[in-house]
Amino acid sequence: MAKETLESMLDFFLNGHLQQMVFSNPAGKGGLSKVRIRPVMLKGELKFQAEELSDRQAFHQNLSGQEVREYVRELLAGKFRQAEAFSGLGSATVLVSKKGTMTVKVKRTMQQCEEEAGLFHNRRKRYILNEGVPVPFLVDLGVMTAEGKVVHARYAKFRQINRFLEFIEDILPKLSKTKENTIIDFGCGKSYLTFAMYHYLNQVKGYPIRVIGLDLKKDVVKRCNLLAEKYGYGNLAFYHGDIADYEGVGQVDMVVTLHACDTATDYALAKAVRWKAKVILSVPCCQHELNGQIANDLMKPVFSYGVIKERMAALYTDALRAEFLEGEGYRTQILEFIDMEHTPKNLLIRGVREGKKKENGEQIRQILDFLQAKPTLGNLLGFK
Repeated sequence: MAKETLESMLDFFLNGHLQQMVFSNPAGKGGLSKVRIRPVMLKGELKFQAEELSDRQAFHQNLSGQEVREYVRELLAGKFRQAEAFSGLGSATVLVSKKGTMTVKVKRTMQQCEEEAGLFHNRRKRYILNEGVPVPFLVDLGVMTAEGKVVHARYAKFRQINRFLEFIEDILPKLSKTKENTIIDFGCGKSYLTFAMYHYLNQVKGYPIRVIGLDLKKDVVKRCNLLAEKYGYGNLAFYHGDIADYEGVGQVDMVVTLHACDTATDYALAKAVRWKAKVILSVPCCQHELNGQIANDLMKPVFSYGVIKERMAALYTDALRAEFLEGEGYRTQILEFIDMEHTPKNLLIRGVREGKKKENGEQIRQILDFLQAKPTLGNLLGFK
């Protein structure tokens, strides 16, 4: 068998069978932390979407077949020391030594892809929870059939669940494998993601966890508790209660808040800071507060357009939330939760506590003075 090279690996994997290509182990500091590449079909043409992750942001670009080859070569020419490729036809690993020596290993399975006739965004990919493997809570929640097939109408929810688990996968080193981790999900709703989180961390990864779901709808809480009991999820419990008033625990390792409306997100974030939670995962919703506050003579022509002002207020809100968390010792990123084509509001704030507080107080004050705004999170954290 001929020795594998980067070019032969790219020849084999850069096609519609590719599931994803992941670049990790950065060669230097301060740049990209990870890159993922996956195929997408845009206007009937096969492209490759690159997702670049840095400490605080995620960027996306769509590349042609030739462009993605140049892009991969550039990434492995000094930016990353490891790459992995996963395909319906096999897998590959690329390792680059500090001296620049490259080792390429390819495993060919030669299995036929199920979607050779076409490639779509919802095609079968390498998910954390794989299609074809029935997961009880996904079956009961109507996302999967009893045979493990994803219900076509719920494919967006299936992708969203897996995307959420990717965010959790990235922060696993922050959780303990020897002592119980307490996790709170504020505003858990029907708890698709709460069950997914418990299943992944406890059943798949074996982490000792206690998960608390909190919601204002008593009927939802009752149903979720019945399902948790049915699955034997002994350390998963749901309670009726409000985010602002909840005092049920004294210490929490991870706080999750998904689509908590308007300032409810701020109360959840403030509690997470007070608990010194190791990880915060928050998908804000309905950021109305700043929309009713922001005013500036210079920006008045722009703010006169209601839709524009509303969107700018939402972005200002989440950016300021991230900065407040940075000032409390969290390394914070704002990431796309699901593809932006579905909704412009699904951004996720991920904070990982590292202890060193960012000296950003004066900058935040100048921004708030410029906007004439007083966000709730700043007040809750005692920001002056």
